[in-house]
Amino acid sequence: MDLKSIILCLFLGWIFTPAIHSQSLLLSAKGNSEKETQIIDSLYYRKTFNDFSSLQQETLFIKSQLNNLGYIESELIELKKQNDISYLARYHLKNRYKTIRLYFDDSINRNILKLVSTNVEEDYVDIAISNLEETLKLLNSEISNQHDPFSTLQLINIKKQNEDYLYADLIISKKTQKRTIDSIIIKGYDKFSKSYVKRYLKIKQKQPFNLKTIKENMSELDNLVFADQIKEPEVLFTKDSTLLYIYLEKQKSNAFDGFLGFGTNAESGKIELNGYLNLNLVNNLNYGESFRLIYKSDESEQKTFEVKARLPYLFGSPLGAELGLNIFKKDSTFVTVSQSAKLQYQVNPKNLISAGIESTTSTNLLDNPSLFVDDYKSVFYTLNYLYTKHQRYDLLFPVNFQLDISVAFGNRAFEGSSQSQERLALDSYKIFNLNAKNSFFIRLTGGILNSDSYFENELIRFGGINSIRGFEENSLIANLVSVVNTEYRYKVNNSLYVHSVLDASYFENELLNTKAKLFGFGFGFGLLTKAGLFKFNYSNGKTENQSFKLSDSKIHLSLTASF
Repeated sequence: MDLKSIILCLFLGWIFTPAIHSQSLLLSAKGNSEKETQIIDSLYYRKTFNDFSSLQQETLFIKSQLNNLGYIESELIELKKQNDISYLARYHLKNRYKTIRLYFDDSINRNILKLVSTNVEEDYVDIAISNLEETLKLLNSEISNQHDPFSTLQLINIKKQNEDYLYADLIISKKTQKRTIDSIIIKGYDKFSKSYVKRYLKIKQKQPFNLKTIKENMSELDNLVFADQIKEPEVLFTKDSTLLYIYLEKQKSNAFDGFLGFGTNAESGKIELNGYLNLNLVNNLNYGESFRLIYKSDESEQKTFEVKARLPYLFGSPLGAELGLNIFKKDSTFVTVSQSAKLQYQVNPKNLISAGIESTTSTNLLDNPSLFVDDYKSVFYTLNYLYTKHQRYDLLFPVNFQLDISVAFGNRAFEGSSQSQERLALDSYKIFNLNAKNSFFIRLTGGILNSDSYFENELIRFGGINSIRGFEENSLIANLVSVVNTEYRYKVNNSLYVHSVLDASYFENELLNTKAKLFGFGFGFGLLTKAGLFKFNYSNGKTENQSFKLSDSKIHLSLTASF
């Protein structure tokens, strides 16, 4: 043989040898009867393998599947090679058991067993054999959550009762001393407030270790705007301690909200501008604190300046504080200054209650006395309840439901006399998500001032973009008012939505002996941009017996930016 022939043979051998070695192996599994073979075929086992080891593992997996069906006495009789690539696995299934009765003692909590069966007797429970494996996994998980992560359930003394029944003793093995949380380590956002871990998430040192409860509490971060969980909590067990690791990251939570509005003055026919600024700073000092500043300038030469500061969990206690200052000036008629202080208690992430005091001083700026405006001072004691439900992962509509209700009782003093008064205020809204693109928004706001007599400078002011749309900002006054805002919203995509405007209001003004119904109609859209959420609203307002006038329309532009 010459050199060329030798090289050609080696080359062909190099090509075809891997193909020979990579030839697949085939598995066929049969029972002792045609019926048993049908049962094995119903398992849809794997039939093609690259190597013998994988094929052998599959035969054991088939045996395991038969056990789960109740053929616990089944046997692999033989694994026989039929030719170079084919193997035959022969099984004998024997009797099928359908139910196992598990006997237990006082060491096992009967309430845990109720998770897997509705019929738990005094000392036993019946479980379908086909569900046994999943049942034991679930029970083991629950025992692990009950402060005892190293204990496991075990079946012993397994015996046949009859052709359908097995019975066994269910015991807890490897039981250790119950665990408590010895240390909490925060990763990612190291400066996250320890008070929020203890009070808001209700996770603290020395409490019994329960992984399920910890995960449920961590889900409450969905209601917190300045922090997010980046992965599930992890636990490190040592011989004498339990270390809990929480993984968080800080979120952008500061917000700047402003709008520019313009409309036509009904008397002069000229276009008038008005503006609004809302600055909300949250958690800049990593204590969960918030600072809010509002400035508003209306068409009617009205100016509002408001500041609120909220300090949660003072000195690590469950109580927080809120301080507020509000200054309202109406052209050259009067100026009203209100100061408030509240103590707050966060019942849970969704519920907040507070109680406080509010002091108000109003000054008449007119040179001549007025029948409707007068100097007065008042002191009110307030109670407030706030419920908030978030849908955090919706960037356009992050809050799904809110209920804010407050009552106040106090006295107003003027010209040496005093008069008792009561106030009630409500602000609530809800989003009904019809599907991924369509939703319906409804908001109900209202207020009542109950008094024997009234001044204009103490009445409730409403109207405008945050009240009934289509009217000038704070142009309406009343001692009783209710407003319903509705929007049908359609999401074009995740950053753009369009909506309708349909508002209605009823108010009473005993000072002017006036009762009226108001309506607002229009449309708008919201666009999520890199700068923030841009909103456009076009609306027109009318009274009950008045026709619409295009000249009375209002357009509002606003931008809410997070940073």
